[in-house]
Amino acid sequence: MAADDYTLIGRPIPARVDGAGKVTGLTRYADDLFPARLLYGKLLRSPYPHARILRIDTCKAAALPGVKAVITGADLPRPFSIMPVNQDEHALAIDKVRYVGEPVAAVAAVDEETAEAALHLIEVAYEPLPPVMSIEEALAQPDNRIHTYNRVGNVHRVVALEFGDVEAGFAEADYIREDTFFFQGNTHLPMEQHAAVAHCTPDGQITLWSATQTPHYVHRALAAVLDIPPSRIRVIATPVGGGFGGKSDPFAHEFCAVKLSMLTGRPVKICLTREEVFYAHRGRHPVLMWIRTGVKRNGAITAMHFKSFIDGGAYSSYGVATTYYTGALQTVTYRVPNYRFEGLRVFTNKPPCGPKRGHGTPQPRYALEVHLDKIAEDLGLDPVQIRRPHLAKPFSMTVNHLRITSCALDECLDAVVKRSEFLQKHRRLPFGKGVGLACSAYLSGAGLPIYWNEMPHSGVTLQLDRSGSVCVFCGAVDIGQGSDSVLAFTVAEELGIDPRDVRLVTADTGITPVDLGSYSSRVTFMAGNAAIVAARQLRERLFAAVAEHWGIPARHLRAAQGRIFAVTDPSRSMPFAEAVQRAEAKFGTLSASGSYTPPPLAGKYKGHGVGPSPAYSYTAAVAQVDVDPDTGWVTVEKVWIAHDIGKALNPYLVEGQIEGSVYMALGEVLMEEQVFRRGVHKFPSMLEYKSPTFLEMPEVETILIESLDPEGPYGAKEAGQGPLLPVIPAVANAVYDAIGVRLDEIPITPEKVLKGLELRAKGQVARLGPRGIPAFAFPPPRCVEVPEEWLVHLPDAKTRRP
Repeated sequence: MAADDYTLIGRPIPARVDGAGKVTGLTRYADDLFPARLLYGKLLRSPYPHARILRIDTCKAAALPGVKAVITGADLPRPFSIMPVNQDEHALAIDKVRYVGEPVAAVAAVDEETAEAALHLIEVAYEPLPPVMSIEEALAQPDNRIHTYNRVGNVHRVVALEFGDVEAGFAEADYIREDTFFFQGNTHLPMEQHAAVAHCTPDGQITLWSATQTPHYVHRALAAVLDIPPSRIRVIATPVGGGFGGKSDPFAHEFCAVKLSMLTGRPVKICLTREEVFYAHRGRHPVLMWIRTGVKRNGAITAMHFKSFIDGGAYSSYGVATTYYTGALQTVTYRVPNYRFEGLRVFTNKPPCGPKRGHGTPQPRYALEVHLDKIAEDLGLDPVQIRRPHLAKPFSMTVNHLRITSCALDECLDAVVKRSEFLQKHRRLPFGKGVGLACSAYLSGAGLPIYWNEMPHSGVTLQLDRSGSVCVFCGAVDIGQGSDSVLAFTVAEELGIDPRDVRLVTADTGITPVDLGSYSSRVTFMAGNAAIVAARQLRERLFAAVAEHWGIPARHLRAAQGRIFAVTDPSRSMPFAEAVQRAEAKFGTLSASGSYTPPPLAGKYKGHGVGPSPAYSYTAAVAQVDVDPDTGWVTVEKVWIAHDIGKALNPYLVEGQIEGSVYMALGEVLMEEQVFRRGVHKFPSMLEYKSPTFLEMPEVETILIESLDPEGPYGAKEAGQGPLLPVIPAVANAVYDAIGVRLDEIPITPEKVLKGLELRAKGQVARLGPRGIPAFAFPPPRCVEVPEEWLVHLPDAKTRRP
C-alpha cells in the first residue's frame, strides 16, 4: 500500500487514546487504587552505606496496635535480579546493607501513620564498614568487598573485545588523538513515584498492580522469589506516570507488598516517597571514558580504542548489558574498520544504577562526538567535514557484526546544518555565543530477550464484536510514549475503522499475550508488527465473507472509513459491523493473534547479545548557546534536531517524543547529577535536585526524516530514546565554540564554566575534566573475525521490504 493510501498512518492526529483520561483525572494510577480492607505498607531503610546487620528486633513494631505484619530478609531469602546472570539482590537485606536507603524490613498496618510509627520501633544493630564511593575507590580497595560472589575485589564485569587489527589501523593513521571524559550519574525523576498494590486471595491467587515497565519480568521474578507457580500470579501494569527506564527492574516494594498480603490475607499498598524514589534509583551510570582514535588527513577513521570505567552502584541490575552498551554502538554511526573495546563495571556503596533513557549509550556518545570535534580542529576540518563523508551506510554490516538496515543519517545531518546555518555561524559568532553539532544512532528494540528463549518478543490478540468494535489484547505498557495509541491506530488502519472503535486491554499477564516490556525503544517496532499480523488475518476473513456475499474476488475489496467497499465500484459498500456479522456467520467467533520475533541477529562471540537490533534510528542535532562570562550560566537558545524515524506513524506523537528527549538531555548536560557526601545522597529531593523547568526549555525545531525501514511496521523505527543522544555533545561543543573552554565532564555547571574561563584568562589550557584513568590491567582482548559483509552492502531496501 502506498503511503498516500493510508487513512491514519502518517497523519498528524492530535488525539491520544489515553489523553482524555489523563487530562480529566480519570486515569487510575497504582496509588489511586483502594481495594476494600486495604493495608498500607512501609519499608525500613538502612542509614549506612555499608554495614553488617548484626540483629533485627521487630517485636515492638509487631505489638503496636494497628500493625498487621512485619517482615525481614529472613521472610524473603531468595535472591533476584532482572538479569539471569547475576541474581545478587534481596527484597530485604539479609546479612549486609550496601547503600543508604536499602530496605531491611517492611510493615503493613491499617494506615500510613501507624506503619510509619512501627518503622521507628524496629531495632536494627549494624556494624558499619568502610564505604566505597567511587570507581577509583572500588579499584583501590579490593579487600573491602561489597560482594563476594564476583571474582575480583569490587569488579562486577570486565569486557575486552577486538574487531579487525587495531594496531595495524593505528599504524595506517596520519594522526592519532586520545582524550578522557567523565559523565556524572543522574536519575529519571518521573512525576509518579513507584507504587504497588498486592492482593492474595484465600485460594492463593496473587494479583499485583504495579507502576512497572516490565510486567512480564516482574511476574517471573515474583514466582522465583516467592517460590510460587507462575500460573497463580497475575501482574497488571497500571498506567505509568513516567518511567524512562527507572521502572524496568523488579523492586523490593513489589515483593514486600505481595508477601505482606500473603501473611495478612488483605490487600497491601506500598507507595514510595520522593526520597525513596532516589534510593530505588536505577538511573544513569557515572562513566569515566578514554578514547584513542587514528584518522587519515580527511578524517576517515582507521582505528579506535575505547575504554569505559562504570560505577554500577551496589547491585548488578542491568549492569552486564550496560557494560557492553558503552562500547557497542560507536561503530553504527561512523565507519570504523578496526575497533577495540575494553569495559569495566565496579560495585560501589550507592543505590544501584540501571537503564535510563538511552541505556549505556549517552555517555560514550557524548565522549565520541566531542572527541571527533577535537580531531577536526586539530586537522583543520570543520565538524561537518569530519563526519559527513564517513557516516555509516544503509544496508551494511559493522565491524562488530551489527546489521544496519535503513540509514538516513546523511539526510539528518544535511537538514540540521542547513536549517541552523551551522557553517555560517560556527567560529563566527561573538564571544559567548556558539553552535555545536553531533550525530547518533540507537536501537529499535533489542535483538535478544533478557533471558534466553526462542519465543516471540511481542504478541497481540484481536477480537471482533458484532457491534463493530475491536478489542486489542497486548502485554505492552504505555509509559507515556503513546504505545496504546500506536496499537489503536495500527489496528484501525488495517481494518479501516475509527480508532475510537478500538478497545485496549494491555499489560496484564493474566489475560494478555506476552510483551517483554517498555524498554530499548522496542514497543512500536515489535508490538506494531505483531498487531499488523493479527489485523491482516481478520481482514482476510472479513473480505472473504463480503466477497462471497457480493460474488466478487476478495482482492477487489478495501476497508476504510468504517466500511468495506469494492475498489472497482466504490459506491458498493458494506458497514464494518455488518461485515463482521457475515464473517462470524461464516467462520465462527472472530479472533486472531499475531506475534513478532526479531530475525537472527546475534554474532558468534560472547557479548554480542547486546547491540544487535532489527533496525537503528539515526539523529543529528545542532545546539546554539549563550554563555554568560560573568555568571557562567549556559542558556541554550535553540536546538535543531533531525531524526530518521523510518516512518512517522503519527508525527504529533513522534515530535513529542523527540522534544521530550531534548528536554531530558538538556537537564543531563547542564545541571542534573546524583552525587553523594560521606556515603549519603546529597539531595534526594525535587527541591534540591536540579532539573530544567519550562523556563529553561528552548525553542526546538524538529525535522522528521523518513527512510522507510523494510522491517518496521509501515517502515517505522524508534523515536523514544535515540533523539536524546546527540543533544548532550552538541551543547558541549557549542559551549566550546562560544568561550573556547573544553568541559570534558558532564554536567556543565556555572562553576565549571567560570573555572575554565579563569584558566583561559591565565593563558593555561582551558579544559576541565578527568586527568586520566585508573591503572587497571584488562585481560587480552577476545579477537573477533571481521564479518564477510563488512565490505559488502546488504541487499537493497526494495528487495527486503515485506
